Amino acid sequence: MTFPSLPELGPRAMAAARVSEVRDLLAGTPAWLVGGAVRDVALGREVNDLDIAVAGNPEGPARGIAKALGGVAFELSGEFPAWRAKSRDDSWQIDIASLRAANLEKDLRLRDFTVGAVAVELESGEAADPLGGLGDLAAGVIRACGPASFSDDPLRLMRSARLVAQFGWEIEPDTLALARESAPQAGGPAGERTLAELLLLVGARDPIAGLRMMDRIGLFESVLPEIGRLHEVVQGPNHHLDVYGHTMEVVEGILRIESDLERFTGDRAAEVSEYLAMPLAEGATRGTALRLGALFHDCAKPQTRSEADGFISFRGHDRLGAEQIEERFRALRASRKLTGYLRDLARHHLILGFMVTQMPLDRRQVFAYLDRTDPVSIDVTLLTVADRMAARGTASIASQEMVADHLHLAMEMTGYGLDWVRNGPPGQFLGGSELAERLGIEPGPKLGEVMAELAAARFAGEISDANEAVDHARRFLNAG
Repeated sequence: MTFPSLPELGPRAMAAARVSEVRDLLAGTPAWLVGGAVRDVALGREVNDLDIAVAGNPEGPARGIAKALGGVAFELSGEFPAWRAKSRDDSWQIDIASLRAANLEKDLRLRDFTVGAVAVELESGEAADPLGGLGDLAAGVIRACGPASFSDDPLRLMRSARLVAQFGWEIEPDTLALARESAPQAGGPAGERTLAELLLLVGARDPIAGLRMMDRIGLFESVLPEIGRLHEVVQGPNHHLDVYGHTMEVVEGILRIESDLERFTGDRAAEVSEYLAMPLAEGATRGTALRLGALFHDCAKPQTRSEADGFISFRGHDRLGAEQIEERFRALRASRKLTGYLRDLARHHLILGFMVTQMPLDRRQVFAYLDRTDPVSIDVTLLTVADRMAARGTASIASQEMVADHLHLAMEMTGYGLDWVRNGPPGQFLGGSELAERLGIEPGPKLGEVMAELAAARFAGEISDANEAVDHARRFLNAG
């Protein structure tokens, strides 16, 4: 692979980070473009961030770039000399670090994989490639830079699987063997670092390939033991696969839904697409978080499995799964928002399936579902579609008719969910204090029950103004 000269890179790959300006600002300072930016440029991909290695202290160059480009600069780590210069609106970012060895070649040999061990001198545009990284890029091969690659930083184990998901590359046999040998160390890195790699993997173009590589390496046991324990957990006649195989099919089902939203969400497809693209937490979109939720939705089945008279059940796996997700993502130092989202998906993923036999639903049933599953109503509805499509056993619940009914109900509920997100839950015609006064009751739990009933009644079209609300509330109280 021929690496483009640096002057060719600027307008094509790095308008936001202003390569030519950075080169001029660092004139006279030995500096090299390194890491993922070099990889992405070589692959013809858009580059949004720069990684630069310098011979010397990175503080001065970082502060100089930030000042000249109107950004800010701050130290990234106290353990290793590294600074970041970034715009105030996050439109560009430049990480600058000192060489970690006596010279550039030794520094490159300390990096994770050969595809990331290529450097381009900023001033001349000359590429340094001592380990053949450009050739491995061309071949789509992930090769460790050396035998200590994973022991130097066990996070690289997760990164190897993430690169498989992101680019469709293959890990070469010796590196795969080294990764398997090193897999028990994968739980060592700080939780937030592991979570960042996991979200990148799940959000990549082929998360199934990345997850399967995690399994091949043996990373689930160290990083996500809840997923590793799903292997060989046999299910009942509703399912044709064990829990692990079913889980992977559910993740694949989410990808199918993403790729054909019109089939699954009808004329609301464009709105669903926008909804899934919304940021949620930790830099992940709702769509990426939904993929992760699909991975964890049945995580408690091994602990809840019971068998009697040939009947297999997993009673309570939704509730226990929510608890396990809380524990796991607390260990990964996830935000409360991401953890709560994943917890709610697990806790609510069975509800819609039980409603299929009650079709057609009335407005109160729709309200009850949206109210109970808020704020993940749309997300968990899509998850149930993937879950139902992945259950292809011999029982009646897996019949084509039941699947078709579920998909029809889910399409309707997705529409209701979009309206709920856009308009909010039903408002009250009267505030709590005024309602309590007109009813002659004290504020408290009973008033809360009345207001919940009024919200359901308004959604169902049973009341249309304040007077009707008061009359309805009185009847509700009298009924006991």
